[in-house]
Order: sequence, then C-alpha cells, then structure tokens
Amino acid sequence: MLTKFESKSARVKGLAFHPVRPWICASLHNGVIQLWDYRVGTVIDRFEEHDGPVRGVDFHLHEPLIVTGGDDYKIKVWDYKLRRCLFTLLGHLDYIRTVQFHPNATQFPWILSASDDQTLRLWDFHKRSCLSVLTGHNHYVMCAAFHPSEDLIVSASLDQTVRVWDTTGLRKKHLGGPGMDGGYPGMMDANGNRGQSPAAATALNVQAELFGTNDVVVKYVLEGHDRGVNWAAFHPTLPLLASAADDRQVKLWRMSETKAWEVDTLRGHANNVSCCLFHPKQELVVSNSEDRSIRVWDVSKRVGVQTFRREGDRFWILAAHRSQNLLAAGHDSGMIVFKLERERPASASGPGDKLYYVRGRELFCHDYARATGGSSGVDVPIASLRRVGQQAQTDGIGSGPRFLSYNMHNPTEGNVLVCSEVDGGCYELITFSLTNAGGSVTDGKRGACLGPGVFLGRNRFAVLDRHKREIVVKNLNNETTKRVQAPVPNVDCLFDGGASGRIILRSDDRAVLFEVQSRRVIGELTAPKIKNIVWSPDGSKVALLCKYGVVIADRQLEQLCSISDTVRIKSGAWDISPTGGTNSNLFVYTTLHHVKYCLPTGDTGTIRTLDNPIYATRVVKDQLFCLDREARSRVISIDTTEARFKLALANKKYGQVMHMVRHSRLCGRAIVAYLQSKGFPEVALHFVRDPQTRFRLALACGNIEAAMESAFSLEQQQGAEGKARDVWGELGSEALRQGNHQVVEMSYQRKKDFDRLSFLYMLTGDMEKLRKMLKISNMRNDIMGRYHNALFLGDAAERVAVLEASGNLPLAYISAKLHGLEDVAERIKVAIETQEGTVEGLMDKVPVATKAGGRLLQPPTPIVRAGNWPTLEIKKTTLEDLSAADAGEEYEEETAPNADTGAGDAAAWGNDDFGDDAGLGAAVDDMGLDDDDDMGWGDDLDLGDDFAVETPKSAPVDEMAGLNEISDDAGFQMPPAGRPPAACWVANSSHAADHMAAGGASSAMQLLHRQIAASDFSVLKSSMLGCYLGSTVSLPGIPGSGSMMVPLMRNDAGGHPGNDSLPRTSYTMKTLVAGIRNGYRFFQGGKFNDSMNSFIQVLSQIPVTTANSREEANEMKEMIEICREYITAIRIKGAMAEVGADPVRSTELSAYLTHCKLQPAHLLLVLRSAMGTAFKHKNFIVAASFARRLLELPDMKSERNADLRMKATKVLQKSEQMARNEHTLDYNENAAFQIDCKDFVPIYQGDEHVKSSYSGAVYKGTTMKGKVCVIDGFSTVGVETIGLVTGK
Repeated sequence: MLTKFESKSARVKGLAFHPVRPWICASLHNGVIQLWDYRVGTVIDRFEEHDGPVRGVDFHLHEPLIVTGGDDYKIKVWDYKLRRCLFTLLGHLDYIRTVQFHPNATQFPWILSASDDQTLRLWDFHKRSCLSVLTGHNHYVMCAAFHPSEDLIVSASLDQTVRVWDTTGLRKKHLGGPGMDGGYPGMMDANGNRGQSPAAATALNVQAELFGTNDVVVKYVLEGHDRGVNWAAFHPTLPLLASAADDRQVKLWRMSETKAWEVDTLRGHANNVSCCLFHPKQELVVSNSEDRSIRVWDVSKRVGVQTFRREGDRFWILAAHRSQNLLAAGHDSGMIVFKLERERPASASGPGDKLYYVRGRELFCHDYARATGGSSGVDVPIASLRRVGQQAQTDGIGSGPRFLSYNMHNPTEGNVLVCSEVDGGCYELITFSLTNAGGSVTDGKRGACLGPGVFLGRNRFAVLDRHKREIVVKNLNNETTKRVQAPVPNVDCLFDGGASGRIILRSDDRAVLFEVQSRRVIGELTAPKIKNIVWSPDGSKVALLCKYGVVIADRQLEQLCSISDTVRIKSGAWDISPTGGTNSNLFVYTTLHHVKYCLPTGDTGTIRTLDNPIYATRVVKDQLFCLDREARSRVISIDTTEARFKLALANKKYGQVMHMVRHSRLCGRAIVAYLQSKGFPEVALHFVRDPQTRFRLALACGNIEAAMESAFSLEQQQGAEGKARDVWGELGSEALRQGNHQVVEMSYQRKKDFDRLSFLYMLTGDMEKLRKMLKISNMRNDIMGRYHNALFLGDAAERVAVLEASGNLPLAYISAKLHGLEDVAERIKVAIETQEGTVEGLMDKVPVATKAGGRLLQPPTPIVRAGNWPTLEIKKTTLEDLSAADAGEEYEEETAPNADTGAGDAAAWGNDDFGDDAGLGAAVDDMGLDDDDDMGWGDDLDLGDDFAVETPKSAPVDEMAGLNEISDDAGFQMPPAGRPPAACWVANSSHAADHMAAGGASSAMQLLHRQIAASDFSVLKSSMLGCYLGSTVSLPGIPGSGSMMVPLMRNDAGGHPGNDSLPRTSYTMKTLVAGIRNGYRFFQGGKFNDSMNSFIQVLSQIPVTTANSREEANEMKEMIEICREYITAIRIKGAMAEVGADPVRSTELSAYLTHCKLQPAHLLLVLRSAMGTAFKHKNFIVAASFARRLLELPDMKSERNADLRMKATKVLQKSEQMARNEHTLDYNENAAFQIDCKDFVPIYQGDEHVKSSYSGAVYKGTTMKGKVCVIDGFSTVGVETIGLVTGK
C-alpha cells in the first residue's frame, strides 16, 4: 500500500472522489461533511447542516454538486462553489445509508438513495421530486448503486439478500413523450405539458408512496449469505457482482440475461465485512472490515493476495477513483487515500537510440531509429519475465518490476537487470544478443537485493544486500566475487555512478559517490528524498531527482545548482541533440501536470502543461520522448527556445544569442529585459543602437560615457526641450551617485536646473561660479534664486537687499539688525514707519542668546577642491568586454545550418521592429519605450570588424574624446547598483497588477490580453492607474529638495525581501467584498443601475487584485461568477421593461431571470415577479412551476413572508386547476440550459456557443466570436486562454 494522504477526524462513514480535481469528500459520524484536497493535504470546505451521522456522499460528474444523506432522514444537495445547500429531498422514514448520482447525470438527473425504512428511492434533482420508490427488501437497505453503463441497480440489505433492479422502464419514460401510459404524475414532456389530470396525478402519487411504481422491477434476488449483507458493487465492465456481509464473507456473483448465480466465496476476514468494490483498472476485489483490515482478492484465482491492517481502527467504507489508480478507506479515526502499486514503468536507456522497458510481463526494446510517421519507434519484444512466489502471480499489487538497469559497458551483448520489491526485493539478470534481440535470450539468473542493481563493468554488477546492507559484486554467471562494506551507515539504495567501477549510494538525505575497487569516497552532497539519478550522455553531469526538487552536479558529485518545486518530480531526461549546444546542458523534467527545464546555471522555466503524468526518457531538439503509465511510448512536442537562449547567454555565445532572437519567437525587448534582470545590461548595451534604449542600459550598468553619447543623440533628435531635459536630469542623478560632479555640472547646465547647479557649486566650493549664478538670478528676476545664492555665498547684505526688494521689510529689518548692518537697518526702519508701520517688538520675536537664535551662515569648506571627486576603479567584466567573444563562432540550427554572424546578417537587423511581447521585464518597463519603437539592433553586429583587435586600424574610435574636459576619470566607475524595486516586481510576478505597479503598462496590458483576452482597456484604466499610484508613497525631503518616492511592499512583514519584493496593490479582497455587498444592497432596494455599476466595477478590479492564498483566489473566481449572474439578471430585468407589451417575450424573460444564480433573498424577489408575470398572462404551467420553487425557498417559512406564502399557494392551486399555457414559450424548465448574455435566449446542451474566457458569459452561435463581451466590457469572446491569474 502506498499511502498518498491520511486525515485525522471523527469516524468516516462515507467517501467520494471528485471525478477530475484532486478532491475527496468525507462524511463523518458527527454530522460534518469535509471536502479535502488529498494532494496538498488541506481541508477546502466543511458543510454542517445535517443533524446526526452522515453515511452517504457522492459527487456529480460534471456540475459542482455534492449529494449527502444522513440519519436525519434528509437528502441534501450542495453546491460546493456557492458553499451552501441548494435544497433538501424529504421522503425517507429512517436513516439514509447511501446516496449516488446517476453515472450519466447530465441526461438522467437522478439520485439513488437507500434507507433503513427498507426502501430505495429514485429522485429527480432537477425537479426536486421522487421518481420511484423501490420496495421489496424486508430489512434495512444498507447500500444501493447504479451500474456504470447499463440500466441496472444493485442493493444490499440486512435481510441477507442482494437485489438487482432493472430501470429500463424508467429510462424509457424519462426519454419518452407525454402520451405514454403510466407516466409519473410529476413528469412533463419537452413542451411542459402534463399527461394526467390533477386528480389522476394525486391518486398515482399516493399509489407510488404506498406500493411503489412498476417503472423499476426486480431482475434478480441473490441469496447465499448467512447474515445481513452490508455492501454490493458492480464490476465496471464484466457481468459480475461482489457482496460483503456480516457472515465475514465476500461473495462473487455472475449475471446473465435471465439469471444470476454465485461464483465463489472469499473467506479471510475475522469480523463483519463493511464494504467491497472492484478495482477500476485491475482484476481485483478490495474489501474492508470491522476486523481492522483491508484485504485484496484476486478475481481470477479467487484468493486473498494482500492484507493491510490498522491497529485500533475499524474500517467502514471504501471508494475508488473513476479514472486514476487511487483508493480511499474510511475508519474510526479518519481516512486514508492510497494506491496498491506504483505506476511508473521500469525503463532504462540503452546504447544508441534504444530504450528498454517492461510492460506487463514482457521486456521490450523500443528502437527510436526506426520511427515512421507519427510513431516514436518500433517495439521489439526481448523476453518474458517469470515471476516467482504467490504474490508475484497477481497484477496490480506491486508485484511488477520497479527498476531496470542496462549494461552500457558491454558492447558485445545485451545485459539487463530487472529488480522488483517482491518478497523484500529481488533481481533477475537477462542476457540477450544485440543483433537478434528476440531470438537468443539466456534464462534469467535471480537473487535477492534491496533496491536497483547497478552494472560496474562489462561482466560484473553490484547489488545491495538487504540484510547486512553490504555492496555485493557479482559476475554475469550470478556468482559473488566480492563483498564491500558501505562507507556510510543506513545505505538503502544503489544508483549508477556514471563511470566503470563507480556507484552512488543513497543514505538518509545524502548521496555518496563511491569507487568500489579502491573503496574510496569521491564526492558527497546533500539531497533530500532522492528518487532517481539521470546521467548526461557525455557523463559530465548528473541530475539527482528528489521528491520535490532537482540537484545537478558534476561527475565528481560537486553541486552545480539546486532547484525546488511545489509538486512531486516524476521523471527527467537530458537533451541529446547533436547540434545547438544543448547536449548535456539542458535537463528536462516532468511533474504531475507540467514539463519544465533546468540549466546547470540554475535557470528554470515551464515548457508546457500535461493532461496526464508521463515519464521522460529522452529529449531531442523540440521533441520529448516518454512513457505513459501504461508503458506506451509517446512523443510530445516541446519548445525549448527559451532554455537555449538562456544557455547561450550563460556560455557567452553572443552570436548565437542574436541568431536566436532573429530566427526564433523571442522579442528584442524580452532579451533586454532578461539581460537586465540577470545583471547583464552591459551585454545588451553592445547590441542595442537605439539611443533611448541604449541610454537606459548605460545608466543601468553605470557607463557614463555611453549614457552621455546617447544623451547627445537624443538631444539632437528631440531638441533642447521636452524629453531631452529629462534625459539630462537622469544622467545627472547617475553621475552624482558615482561622484562625477563635472558630468553633473554639465547635465544641470543643459537642463537649465539653476537651483541644483547652485547647490552643486556650493558643495564643490566653487565660489566664482556661485557668484555668476547670483548674477544670473538677478538677470532672471528670480527672487528665491537670488536669496539662495546669497545664502550659499554667506552674503548678508545681498540677502537683506533681496528681502527689501521683495517687500518683506520686517524680515529685512530683522536680518539687518542681526548681522550688524545698522545703516541699512535704520533706512529700512524709516521705510516701515513711512508706511505707517512700526519696528517695535520685531526683535523680540528672534531669540539671540539661545541655540535657536539667528547666526551668520557661511558656505562650507569643500574637502576636495582639485578636479573630480574620487571614484572606485572597477575592471571591465568578461561579459562587458566583447572582444572576448568569438566573432567567427559557428553553430548549427535546424533552420539555418552553419550560420555565422556576419555583416550580411547585421544589415538585416536594422529594419526589424520588435513589437510587444509578454516577456517584457523590469528593464523595458523602466525604459518608457513606445510600442512602435524600432529597437535598432544590430548596427554593430559586424563582429568581424569590431572584434579584430589585432589590427590597429579597426580599433574602436573614442567618440567621447571631446568631453575630456568634463570627465577625465571615465575609467573609474562605481559598482553597479542593486535592482530597483520596480525591476524586481516585474521579474518576480506574472500578475498584471504587479507589472502596472512597476509602471509597465504595456506589459500589464499584454498579460491581461493573454491571460483573459482583454482588448478594451478603457474600462480597466482607472483600476490600473490605481495600482500604479498606490504602490508608492511620497515623503517630503528637506527644504529645497524634492520629495522621495518610497515603494510599498506586501511581503516585507518579516524584513526587507530584497530582490524578491512584490508591490502592495491598492485593491484587496476587502475592496471586492465591499463592492459585492454594495451591489447586493442596491439590487435588494431596486436600484438596478447602481447595482450593475457596482458589479461592473468589481469585475474591472478583480484582474488587478492579488490573492494572498488559494482560498482568496477561489473566492475571486466565485466573485466573477456572482458579478456575471447579477449583471445578466439586471440586463434581463431591463429587457423586460422594454417588452412589457409582449406577453410571450416578457414571460420568457421572467422565466430566464429565475435561472440566474442569485442569493436566496433575491431569488425570492425574482420568483415572485416571474410568478406574477406568468399568471397575469395566463401561462399557468410555468406560473405553477414558479410558485412551487418559491414555496421551497427557506425564507418563505418566516413570518414576514406569510402573505407572499399565501399568495403563492393560491397561485399554485389556481394554476393546477387551469393547467395550460396561453402562449407557446421558448422555455423548458426540465432541461438544463445556459442563458445567452446578449440575446437572452436559452442555450441547451449540444447547442453551438462561444464563451468569454474571463467572465464566463456564453453566447449562442458564433456571431459574438471576436467581439467584446457585453458583461465585463473588455474581454474578447471566443478566445481560449489560461484564465485569470490571481497571485504571484
């Protein structure tokens, strides 16, 4: 037994697997129903409305419904998306034991229930009525179940019988018309017409309750158990039955068209057998019992083959997954989800293009070289594997081979070690001819071992002794030649060591590379829960596959990189492409639902998704060869362009990088973004020729010379005003950060930033230029500039003159007095008194003797007066120095063999327009590029000229030589700064809100377009701007300086996250919940326009709201459905007002309105309105339907709705008397349908329709395909996308 999940709770009485999602529903003895995610191991939801134990539970196959039955005599149907009970079915008179949806519940909306009232009941959950009561048992009915494909029901009872019922009559009645005799009173035909009068219907209802109907008849009664039968189950495909009873026996029964008989009895349980079922994929019966055991029985041999015991807990229930090899068992203290065997096929790569693997009991060789058409190759059978021991004769219980090793050291013949875990571990050595693989097989030699065996050389192999944990070396005759003590304790597995005589030992969470001959440890590293090891084709690297990660090491087992994943790693394979440079450098691995890649540099990424798990065997270019769980060879197309690009960049193959950008689906902006995010902006700087992009990259890598060159070019293009001033401001900031004040001075001069220029002169102590700035201020009549310059110069007389000239005579008088300018003070005093003022008390306001008193300000003495400020010299990196690249490097690509980067290719780059791409990262966001920017790549890509450093004439010309008077220290640069927060936000997230918060509006819109097909962004404009404005806060600086923008982060609670930072967004779950509540309130009050605006606003805010947990993500997706339903309902309400004079259309619209998924209080209002509309227009059949639904609502029981309850009852009585529709309506309440959100017509199952990938709104036909959705107003209809991304 392989336990996948185990829970602790009260006694589990009922279990059901979700047909698609990794969920299991458990009903408990304390009345709680738990919904678990067994892959993650968390409770998703709890339902607690039953009073007493809940014994039966089942999932609907397609809809989000759960049905439960309990000891309170109630059957409840729940919507797990809405997280509430939809309705309750009443009728049973005693405990309900089991409930089940019909296997084809879309066509037959039936629920089957079994009860202690000695009956079975069939219910129509669409009509919420009882279809049939099955009587015949004379004791408690313990279980009932539908046949998976036939019109049969099986039931088991404590009257010691098993009954098989035939439901053919009920099926024909359900699919037939109104004219059929004996139709059930509640049945309607497709037009809603009833087949009987009300009196006849009442009489048949009574008859059905008392005696049952003849729609379902007993086909067989199986008698053979000595005590009460607890369970019975159909075989999924064969005409077999299994039953479990209190006589401690499991019986097998066979059915024919006319009779059924007992086949055999399975004995072994020591107490009452609680449950049994057929394994969905193997010929096995699984049963559990109150003797605290689960037993597995072989159907063909009719013997027990496995027993699993649990101390202290009795087992009560079993469940099997519909499509996966999963079982679940409920016991006294919880439940377990388990498998009976592993599903990974045993396989190993052989020499050349061969793969050896085991399918069933056969060893095959798959030859990839003989692939034809769409196949991956040809399967050649090698040998049949004999199985020794009783357990090994049964398939499906872990008796098959687990490991397979091929002898790569022997070129003359084929040697395969097949290892299994039967009887504690054993191996079989198979030898065969390589030229005639299927015709000359040497009989297998066997022995005991622990884990896989490993070939050490041409004629010897090693296995691990399972008792002493010694390494046993044997020859091909299966004779022991040596025993070696393991160098570390607790060794439990051997793996191939990548070379002759070497093995890798697994010990706890360590991997040890061991040489057997010299008995020395070569290398060791830590890797938790190692599952498998894959060596690269050249033997230079090894990938250690762990349970939740991959560790890549070199041949000496020194770690190169380590990555972790959130889901289990299934398999992996190295790229063996002969060209492209990825051979032995690209590792592709698979998880449960994804194909991913990993590079030795530590770069990872996702290549594609998977529908079902696969096991990779080899990778060649863009093809992944693999085995599925049935050991069938498959070929899957993959796109490794991104991985090859990153690998070429890591290997500094710049020519290949540029070739890939030119010929692959990589965008120029994506390249720049990746280069900058990985800290290589200097590499991109040598490729880019667009001045704007080049300027940004030069600033990012601190290259002041290149930035100045680009700034001059931009100034020539744009003129001295506008954007050019911003460019010089940014250049001045970077130069100031580096300490190059001469470049700062020039930048401020070109920007005409006089205030900063004055402050710079004050810091550098250049009094002469400061006096010139004072004169300039006088010429410009800049009062504040004059005052600041006078302040920096320490010129008190000038400051007094400025104050006097500006009319601030009291301040001028105080300043003159404080600085001892008595004559000036006297003159100002006269001026003040002339204006009828006074100077009395002015000096009292200025404390002189205290620290706060006025003092003469003098300019500070600069520390360094000569030349520029000192900066740190850094050597140019290899990446920055392009002369280290190989200009003549040649590489092969499938599309362009032997392509080299020459002058011809360089010319073509100048005309390329790299449009927007989803890979826009932090660098591009910060560049402010427009969509139509020509990236200008490739002007210097003629590497033959740029890199010919041996030839003096081709040495690069210093175009910045004319600026030496500004910066004579160009060789000195500060180290590059860390990444700005905005760059981190974009690199760390694929959520549009995070990109928008970083200022990347273009990439944010592209993400929304690709994820939810957004096309009209005018609706989202305010929400997106809110994200941008809410991600930072402005802090005021010191007087005279600008404000500082401080980023707000949402993951800094435990400290600064560094490069892993993410922005705080302005919209949260509270914002959305408040919007939903406003919509509810307006809807309740009849303010439909306000309500619609609230829901539309929530729809526009959800794409830019980040979820902090899976629960919040699920809630956001539920909110989309809520908004869609309410917007549709309000639009239908508006359409009703427009067609009020048309009785047919108004009745139809009111009927459609009742099928919108609204809150119960709102549904009450809608049903009340629809009932009145239908009754007024004399459509009594639908009026009666609305009245019934209205009376079934829980809120109708309250006193405040007493009048409405009375009116609904009267309408129902009157409608049942009239029993006709005045008009023919396009409405069938018995069939499930969706509402066309544009034309408001029903869309039944099978009708052609298109759907919005964001709001989920559906439209009949294809006329709306490619148009904007009318519900959300911004997404394109009919585009299939990945859907809403709710978190990082």
